[in-house]
Amino acid sequence: MGYDEAISVVGDFGRYQMIIYLLICLTSIPVAFHKLAGVFLLAKPDFRCALPFDLASAETAVGSEYELSPEQWQIAYPPKSAGACESYEVEYHNGSWTRIGNSTHSCSSYIYDQSKYLNSAVTEWNLVCGRGFMAATSDSLFMLGVLLGSFVFGQLSDKYGRKPIFFASLVIQVVFGLLVAMAPEYFTYTLARLMVGATTSGVFLVAYVIAMEMVGPSKRLFAGIFVCMFFSLGYMLTAVFAYFVHDWRNLQIALTLPGLIFLCYYWVIPESARWLLSKGRKECAIANIQRAARFNRVEVTYEALSTLLDEGESEMPNAKPIDQEHQEKPPSIWDLFRYPNLRRKTLILFFDWLVTSGVYYGLSWNTNNLGGNVLLNFLISGAVEIPAYIFLLLTLNRWGRRSILCGCMLMAGISLLLTSVIPEDLNWMIVACAMLGKLAITASYGTVYIFSAEQFPTVVRNVGLGAASMVARISNMLAPFLNVLSNIWTPLPLVVCGALSLSAGLLSLLLPETHNKPTLETIADGENFGKQTKGNVYLETGREMYDTNSLEAQPLKAANGLANGHKN
Repeated sequence: MGYDEAISVVGDFGRYQMIIYLLICLTSIPVAFHKLAGVFLLAKPDFRCALPFDLASAETAVGSEYELSPEQWQIAYPPKSAGACESYEVEYHNGSWTRIGNSTHSCSSYIYDQSKYLNSAVTEWNLVCGRGFMAATSDSLFMLGVLLGSFVFGQLSDKYGRKPIFFASLVIQVVFGLLVAMAPEYFTYTLARLMVGATTSGVFLVAYVIAMEMVGPSKRLFAGIFVCMFFSLGYMLTAVFAYFVHDWRNLQIALTLPGLIFLCYYWVIPESARWLLSKGRKECAIANIQRAARFNRVEVTYEALSTLLDEGESEMPNAKPIDQEHQEKPPSIWDLFRYPNLRRKTLILFFDWLVTSGVYYGLSWNTNNLGGNVLLNFLISGAVEIPAYIFLLLTLNRWGRRSILCGCMLMAGISLLLTSVIPEDLNWMIVACAMLGKLAITASYGTVYIFSAEQFPTVVRNVGLGAASMVARISNMLAPFLNVLSNIWTPLPLVVCGALSLSAGLLSLLLPETHNKPTLETIADGENFGKQTKGNVYLETGREMYDTNSLEAQPLKAANGLANGHKN
């Protein structure tokens, strides 16, 4: 394409692109702050039902500390009451405790253990026991915001440009991030978090697109992976903030204010030249490319760039007259489900997206339930992503997509399932297996995007990836409720994640390898790829009929008289 050739002339990854790319990558850090802050904002410490003397005045209270002796617990609370949501009627008289009857009553207030967390939204609004689902719902609605934001900001960036939508997202993120910290009650907090979730898509996805559109084709794999590494850096820094800031409102402010720094980028970050070309603003695009060339110390004339870009437009393989475009029915997402081989591959890929995304966030938000040092677990959970991405850089173009995707998902499944059989006193081993699973699922997450893009034919690649991403967001919204299963059995969330990973890994073996294979262009190519059949399957895309046993998908003569889409 002409634009890619122009970028190659300027420099695939020259000094100008390196500086702009680094600045854009840094914006991934506050996105990680907001996506993972819920672990600390909605942290649920150990708690117990407040007893009458806990609520007494300071002069007469026996004490309102969380810790009680085993004898006091036995007198005040029913056996096996993990959350202490009910208590017996007790009284304190002459230095001793006395239970009054054996009937229990629900708690009206609670005493929280402050040894790990000073406070959180959970402790402030008592989101425990019968209201415990509200914390998970808030995180789920945050991920709903991420889903909505990917639609809204994606459409707006295509219409109005990458740059204005990127900075509008930053402004909205800061405003609603501060509103989260000032929320007087649960519903305001949740609504503001939903808006912040939407802006994370506007910031991260648009920044990702800008970064990918300004580097040459040979550098895009590395560029895409390094953006994710900066997200992992933000992941780890979230734990650092939580270590120094113990009040949840102050923590939210501390995680939000860095976003103001990136507003200064407005005078530095250029509009995407590729987007300008798509909108017919060729003069502005050439001006941006020439600015990069001057910074990279490359001499290139306006006429040379104009010629390269004109050649790219004229050589587009699928270019058609506008009237013909309107007359022909364009391929849609439903074409992926009309034909058996495409349908099978699409469903497996959607399941892969569902599992990788759900398990990734399920593990990220489950660090509080692993035992041991919560902050250290969280920090390690972010740190293991770096070697996962380095592993992808070294192996994706050597070992093949399917081998890495299947191997990593199987490793994640086995590691997570092992946590269920490790004794509780070997907490370090449980954490080690969980972190190994996190490393593996992170590598799977990085692979499934590339693998899916190569499995979907060009004519439906964007809509296919969009649908897969939407499926992934559904699992994101379910992930907070997955962690509630720890109330039934502590390892249960990890067991569920492990079983899903194992299943997805085994199913992925049914997908054909795409590494070093020709790019799939048509629906017919997609149906034929990876299919072994003695018969012929005929498809109709647009106005032409294709034989799916030919990867080149040469048009067949309509005189064959075969019904469209039927086996011979």
